[in-house]
Amino acid sequence: MTLYDIEVKTIKGDIQTLESYRGQVLLIVNTATKCGFAPQFKGLQELYDTYKDQGFAVLGFPCGQFANQEPGTNEEVAAACELNFGVNFPLFAKVDVKGKDAHPLFQWLTDKAPGMFGTKSIKWNFTKFLVNQQGQVVKRFAPKDTPAQIASHISDLLTNGS
Repeated sequence: MTLYDIEVKTIKGDIQTLESYRGQVLLIVNTATKCGFAPQFKGLQELYDTYKDQGFAVLGFPCGQFANQEPGTNEEVAAACELNFGVNFPLFAKVDVKGKDAHPLFQWLTDKAPGMFGTKSIKWNFTKFLVNQQGQVVKRFAPKDTPAQIASHISDLLTNGS
């Protein structure tokens, strides 16, 4: 199975695979609007605005598994992201990112890019996975890693490929 075979549900409820993102650099992030890291939404949007015309996308996956910091419905999440943070990058339906009910996308991502000491579990909101144009995870970023710190990695991938 490749990244592009994985089915996801958009925030509006449509089922699709990630095939439409083939050939793009992706930053896949588990998000939460009530998290202390939520100000990163603005930075993620800035990355998206800066690089989207060069073949880049941020894909946001809301998750309520960490201290229920994403308590709302998909509709409430979409409204909060747009209203509070100006988000217009692709958002998807709420998912679990760890445990037995982890979404297949996050199972795949954590298998390809384990965290510190080889752990596959996601520890908190705003864990970020950078994927190259070939659909390979090239780097995993911790929640504390800001979008500004990731910009050079994105630029390098867009300029030099994998």
